[in-house]
Amino acid sequence: MTLAQAERGQRYEIADIRTQEEGMRKFLFSLGCYPGENVTVISQLASNFIINIKDSRYSIDENLASAIRINHEFDENNDLQRKFA
Repeated sequence: MTLAQAERGQRYEIADIRTQEEGMRKFLFSLGCYPGENVTVISQLASNFIINIKDSRYSIDENLASAIRINHEFDENNDLQRKFA
């Protein structure tokens, strides 16, 4: 599943960045978008997505959102269990 397919307002965990373009990968990394990080789609207008990563909001286009592979809904309780296990 990609971020472009995500449900608005739900928090997800980034699984992978899949793109052949190194520049796109570096740009997403500069936003804090890398495996294991949490991401939320705040809203979508046309092909632009407003996302929240690390308490910051960014606007990305559909190509970028499609390159971000996500795990199903982030489970905060499971995350806490992993931290304290």
